[in-house]
Amino acid sequence: MLSLKKNIRQSIVGWCYQAGGDMWSMDRLCEVTRELGCDAVEIVPFEDWDTLKKHGIGCALAPNGMPGAPFVKGLNNKAYHGEVLECMTKAIEKTAAAGFPNVIAFTGFKWRNAEDPSSGEISREECIENCVAGLKQLAGLAERSKVTLCLEHLNTRDGTHPMKGHPGYQGDDIDLVAQIVRNVGSERVKMLFDVYHVQIMHGDVMRRLDEHIDIIGHVHVAGCPGRNELDDQQEINFPPIMRKLHKLGYQGYVGQEFIPTRDAYQGLREAILLCDI
Repeated sequence: MLSLKKNIRQSIVGWCYQAGGDMWSMDRLCEVTRELGCDAVEIVPFEDWDTLKKHGIGCALAPNGMPGAPFVKGLNNKAYHGEVLECMTKAIEKTAAAGFPNVIAFTGFKWRNAEDPSSGEISREECIENCVAGLKQLAGLAERSKVTLCLEHLNTRDGTHPMKGHPGYQGDDIDLVAQIVRNVGSERVKMLFDVYHVQIMHGDVMRRLDEHIDIIGHVHVAGCPGRNELDDQQEINFPPIMRKLHKLGYQGYVGQEFIPTRDAYQGLREAILLCDI
């Protein structure tokens, strides 16, 4: 087992090793998590949580329960509020019962029919209004349940792979996501700050951390470009970013969410050591 400093709490995002990675079983994912000195995974389906508990592993960030790609139909569109709020309510309840900390949330795609670009776009103002209204409906339950909703910022510039970028996603501006979170005004509604997505859409990562640290509930990392390993083939220098997070007093998890291109275990081990400042 790796012996980590743990100034940064790290978790491992499960889908990377089950949908295009090395196809690890859930048991193997838990074993690797332990071997690499971590205590949590992420975005693991509810039905697999018994396996996590068997291994003494937590889920640092729970899914929102939406079927299919969960970032398509989101809180920005009143047409989907019924389905989204129902799924997220159940996700909060399940997460609280399991004793896990966070549930992911998404703005959704910007089109009125989320999967049809010809259906017209939701304006920025309407997006903010609808997301704030939806999150306010969930905030009370989240506060009582001690579960934090983490609204994710995603990039729309990389259309080469369904998980490297999300053309059409409305929450591609970090300041838009921050405005939504601040307008909700709940300690249990925060931002998911994904360093990879922020680098693609904005850059200037450390300044963005300074600006938004008070509303950051969760962090993701991956190499840029490509959403691959955190190695010398990509442009982000992660140790200073981790030191910045530590200096700012960030107490949440940093999730390793990259798509392996070589030996998955070795790449993950390298990434965890790199972020262990």
